[in-house]
Amino acid sequence: MTPVRPPRMFLSPPHLGGGEQSRVAEAFASNYIAPLGPQVDAFEAAFSAFTGIPHCLAVSSGTAAMHLALHCLGVGPGDLVLASSLTFIGSVSPARQLGAEVAFVDSAPDSWNMDPDLLCEALTRFAAEGRRVKAVIPTDIYGQCADYARLLDVCAPFGAALVADCAESMGARAGAGDDDRHAGAWPGLAASIFSFNGNKIITTSGGGMLASDNADLMAHARKLSQQAREHAPHYEHKEIGYNYRMSNILAALGLGQLEVLEARVAQKRRIFRWYKEALADQPGLTFMPEAANGKANRWLTVVQMNEPFDAAPEAVRQALETENIEARPVWKPMHLQPVFAGCRVFGGQIAEALFERGLCLPSGTAMNREDVDRVAGIVIQTGRRGQGRTVKGRA
Repeated sequence: MTPVRPPRMFLSPPHLGGGEQSRVAEAFASNYIAPLGPQVDAFEAAFSAFTGIPHCLAVSSGTAAMHLALHCLGVGPGDLVLASSLTFIGSVSPARQLGAEVAFVDSAPDSWNMDPDLLCEALTRFAAEGRRVKAVIPTDIYGQCADYARLLDVCAPFGAALVADCAESMGARAGAGDDDRHAGAWPGLAASIFSFNGNKIITTSGGGMLASDNADLMAHARKLSQQAREHAPHYEHKEIGYNYRMSNILAALGLGQLEVLEARVAQKRRIFRWYKEALADQPGLTFMPEAANGKANRWLTVVQMNEPFDAAPEAVRQALETENIEARPVWKPMHLQPVFAGCRVFGGQIAEALFERGLCLPSGTAMNREDVDRVAGIVIQTGRRGQGRTVKGRA
């Protein structure tokens, strides 16, 4: 008889809190099924209240939010945009779609976020070449806020707008003490973007949010997100817009998810702590550090596998897959992606090393200590077999 495989353990699956169904039922009862409606308005207001960012626009994805932000900042053909190399492509592709040239900045080893010193080097180098950088996009990697204060200080003399990619950092905190703020809520940021994709800490199935202190920028983004329709009884258009608004049904999901966000962050951090305890005695295994300038949401628990740990990340990933457990490599740096071949990069070695040695472990908020111990046990056993480093790593 073929053994029954245990249920699939996903990397970061959706986790409903219980209030979503009633919110969606309200949307159905109101017959606001298409984009826009009372749930969209309520979600934007609740998001603003939670984050402290005054103007919020619910859209179809985090990538759409980034596209709107860059468009409203005037990014276009011939412009330069600098971005974190260690990131997901959705934070970078809108700049290319708008015709801009993209260059990449490496990570700082103590945070894995954009290195402010390398950013300064990049801005200085381009200025010496007579070129101005229009926008800088740091990613809050794996739910840890970038050092917004330092990055803003670096950007200020060069006139570069800072757009925070907070797709992974909902519920994280930046700063400390009196300066403690929600991810993306730092004064001076041109805009912040968030994602509610199915694997995020809260989800609307698909969706995103653009947020900013800049009322004019947000008014323009709101107009563009609705096909740039002018105020008229007929359909009048003076510029090209996009169909980027969030569905009222998905916004209802978001309202329910927002209610449990703090509990989800607490559980993500608890899962991280359980992994650290379970793998504490494994030489060569290290975890993503927490920067001193904030509190990460620990969206994913990420482990680095260095000698003397005797297994490559790919060997561990395959061993977990054999047990129907999903794990994933660290983001492949953008400067190594074929689609960005030839783009300039400042640094790059840190991001490359993180990609080569890193693995994201299952971190779903429905996990319990038994689940974590099961995953950790497979990691340990793969290392003990001592054959993992013969398995090829990344391409």
